[in-house]
Amino acid sequence: MEPENKIYDCAIIGGGLAGLCLAIQLADQGISVVLLEKNEYPFHKVCGEYISMESWDFITGLGLPLGSFNLPIIDSLGISSERGFMLNQSLEMGGFGISRYSLDHYLYQLAIDKKVSIYQNCRVNSVHKSDNQFQEIDTTIGKFQASIICGSYGKYIPSFIQKNEKYHGHDDRKGTNYIGVKYHIKSDLAENRIELHNFKNGYCGISKVDKDWHCLCYLTTAENLQNNGKEIKTMEENVLYKNPFLKNYFTKSEFVSSNPLVISNIQFRKKQTDLGDSFFLLGDAAGTITPLCGNGMSMGMRASKLLSKELLKYFDNKCSIEEVSSAYRKSWNTAFNSRIIAGYYLQNVFGKKNTTHFALKLLSKTPGLMRKLITLTHGEKF
Repeated sequence: MEPENKIYDCAIIGGGLAGLCLAIQLADQGISVVLLEKNEYPFHKVCGEYISMESWDFITGLGLPLGSFNLPIIDSLGISSERGFMLNQSLEMGGFGISRYSLDHYLYQLAIDKKVSIYQNCRVNSVHKSDNQFQEIDTTIGKFQASIICGSYGKYIPSFIQKNEKYHGHDDRKGTNYIGVKYHIKSDLAENRIELHNFKNGYCGISKVDKDWHCLCYLTTAENLQNNGKEIKTMEENVLYKNPFLKNYFTKSEFVSSNPLVISNIQFRKKQTDLGDSFFLLGDAAGTITPLCGNGMSMGMRASKLLSKELLKYFDNKCSIEEVSSAYRKSWNTAFNSRIIAGYYLQNVFGKKNTTHFALKLLSKTPGLMRKLITLTHGEKF
C-alpha cells in the first residue's frame, strides 16, 4: 500500500503494545495517526507473555473485552534454584496470560477500527525536518510527513536513530549482552501459576497463555551460547537441564514448534524519553526492564498513556512542545525509574547457582520481604 499524500498529526514508528496503544488513544480524540510497522500482523515476539493486572482496566478501556477471552488469571508464583529448591509465593496483584501473537493482533484490529492508518512491512530509513517544518519520514514504501514523531521500535536501536546526533544512549557494545529464547509448549503447569527457573547466567519463565499453550521464555548471556558452539539445543542440554525443573519441562512437554524465536544483543537500562525536534520515545525504546520483573508490557502501555496525555494538551494548543517533553520525562521517571533499578539489582542476584539458592532459602523464611520485592516490580493500576 502506497502512502497517502497527507500530513499526519502524529507518526508512530513501531507497532508493538506501546505504539498501538498510543495510536488508539490519540485516534479516539480525533488526532490523525499513521503507524509504521516493519512486520505483518499477526506475528510472534520474544516475550514472557505475563501481564500484570495493573494493565487490565487500561486495556479494557481501550476497547478490548479481555473478560470475554477466557484468559488465565495468574496469582501463584514459584521460583526455583539450579540446586532444586522451589520457593512458592502468592501474588497479591497477580496478572494474566495472553500471547503477543493474539494481543498485538487484537490491538491492531482495534486501531484500524479507530481509523489509524497502518502500514505494514514498512521499514524506516531516516527522519528529518522537511522544508515546511514538518517531520519527514523516509521508508521502504515511500515518504510520510507528520507534526510529531513517536518511536516505539523496541529494544533494538535502529540505524537511523544511531546516526541521530541527538541520540545520547549508551553504547550497546558495552556491558553484558543477553539473548532471549521463546517457545510455546503444552504443559500440565496450573493455569493460575507462573514459574521462574534459574540456571547458570540465566532464568526461564513458564506460564499459561491463551489457546492451550504455555509460554516458555528464557534469558541468558550471549557467552553461554558461544560456549556451546552457538547451538541453542546444545546450550539447553548443557546448561538449562542442570535445573531439574527445567529438564522436566523440556523433556516432557509437547513443543508447539521445535524451532524457537530468538533475539540477541539485549541490554537492560533506561535510555531517554525524547530526541528533541518533536520526537518522543516510549516502550523499550525509552527504557528496558529486566524480564525478571515481568512487567515490560505493562510499562510500555503505561508509557503510552503518559505520553498521550501530554500530546493531547499540545494538539489542543494548551502547551508547547518543550513543555510536553519536560512533563513526559518527569512522569516517565516517576513511574519507572525505581522499577528499572529494582530489576537491575534483582537480576544480579538470580542466575547464580549458590547465590540464588541461598537467596531463595532466605526469602522462603521472610515472606514479608518477598512480598516487598514483588511490589517493587509492579505499579499501581492505571
